[in-house]
Amino acid sequence: MLDVRGVSKRFPGVLALQDVSLTVAPGEVHALVGENGAGKSTLIKVLTGVYTPDEGQVLLDGAPVSFGSPRAAQHAGISTIYQEVNLVPLMSVARNLYLGREPMLPGGLIDFGRMHREAAQTLARFGITVDVRRSLRSLGLGAQQMVALARAVGIGVEVKLLIMDEPTSSLEPREVQTLQAVVRDLSAQGIAIVYVSHRLDELYRLCDRVTVLRDGKLVHSGKLADLDRLHLVSHMLGRDPATVSREGLTGFEGHHDTDAEPLVSVRGLTRRHVLHDVSFDVRPGEVTGLGGLLGSGRSETAKAVVGALPLDSGSVTIGGKRLRRLNPAAAIRAGMVLLPEDRKAEGIVPELSVRENIVLAALPRISRFGLVSRKRQDRIVETFMQRLRIKAASREQPVGELSGGNQQKVLLARWLCLHPRLLLLDEPTRGIDVGAKAEVQALVDELARDGLAVVLISSDLEELVEGADRVVVLRAGAVTGELTGDEVTEAGLMAALAGEQA
Repeated sequence: MLDVRGVSKRFPGVLALQDVSLTVAPGEVHALVGENGAGKSTLIKVLTGVYTPDEGQVLLDGAPVSFGSPRAAQHAGISTIYQEVNLVPLMSVARNLYLGREPMLPGGLIDFGRMHREAAQTLARFGITVDVRRSLRSLGLGAQQMVALARAVGIGVEVKLLIMDEPTSSLEPREVQTLQAVVRDLSAQGIAIVYVSHRLDELYRLCDRVTVLRDGKLVHSGKLADLDRLHLVSHMLGRDPATVSREGLTGFEGHHDTDAEPLVSVRGLTRRHVLHDVSFDVRPGEVTGLGGLLGSGRSETAKAVVGALPLDSGSVTIGGKRLRRLNPAAAIRAGMVLLPEDRKAEGIVPELSVRENIVLAALPRISRFGLVSRKRQDRIVETFMQRLRIKAASREQPVGELSGGNQQKVLLARWLCLHPRLLLLDEPTRGIDVGAKAEVQALVDELARDGLAVVLISSDLEELVEGADRVVVLRAGAVTGELTGDEVTEAGLMAALAGEQA
């Protein structure tokens, strides 16, 4: 169905793809893997008409194709689901599903009755039961991702090739199972699927063959069943299997013992219909996990702690001092910072440079009489680019051009240069490759050992078990349990999430 032959793509100063070839048969689920910056996104953009290759050829269903736009690729039968949901948040769920292909009445008016009815039926196939007249932004990220999937394959589209870029990064286990069932169904219908994911378990459950890219080059292609995880990661990272085995696939080195008094005390955080009397403590040198399913109030709790979510009642105390006015500026002054779940919408400023993004929060501290020293900026940026191993063409490169893992590191650098006392991390490894994930996890360990208090939010139970010293479990906006020490296991967390532990 898809035949990519010797494709290369150059940008100023960068050879993003070099002589890459790839074949995908009808009904095949083909894994495309590699570290952030390996060239996966560039290859996807070549296939979907965003970029034109400088060299090489792409064949679809046996015929050479050259797309001048994403719309041309869609008309040819290529649908894409991106990691960041690329729909219209202010429009209704139904309008998003039918955007550009609305059912019409005689006279040129949209047939809203038919659109709402068929949209509800389509979403039901994907396990989503919502009022399709609601705005898309009123849904959680996981539900939005399922809407994007339904749009890609379920509404008036004849799909030959489906490209899925980290489709489960925002999904809960139940939604992941639904999506995987859809993938198997589409494969059975003869649709070719290119599947991009950093979650190795998913790849081995779903994919038939694998192509590995590194630094824009093809380094391996073949049956996935013939390649064990150790050698797959070895190909991705460019290290020999013995080194990968010795270093491990996770950066978390262990738990941190601390008998210190709480640095931060959160008491009675309440917001109608969102949070209900949420209370917990965080100690210096400790990683406290916030566990719960999507919609449980994890992200809302983190935002409330730093004053980004208005509350009806509740208090936050840090270092024995209660914050009288709970807002982001006061939280930052007190040493509490949040790395948000949605780095694209709430974190990075994509048009600004790496330098500008890193020093953004520090400008008030490094300015004198309203003037900011470029030398002081460069010193800070150089320090954290080296410490976090941020890969960029230069500190002046727009941060929107970086890979997801490097964007995440830029956000971390922004807050670490303020020397915070409490760091709240909401899905810090979401959508980043195994190498960058290990680096971020190792950094969290290092920060905790140095005495920083850390709150870790993750939908990956394994990440919570390996990284958190204590896990506070949330459900429906309320604390329903707390696991400590030997209780922090995947089985214990699953039981707590299911409500089997009070």
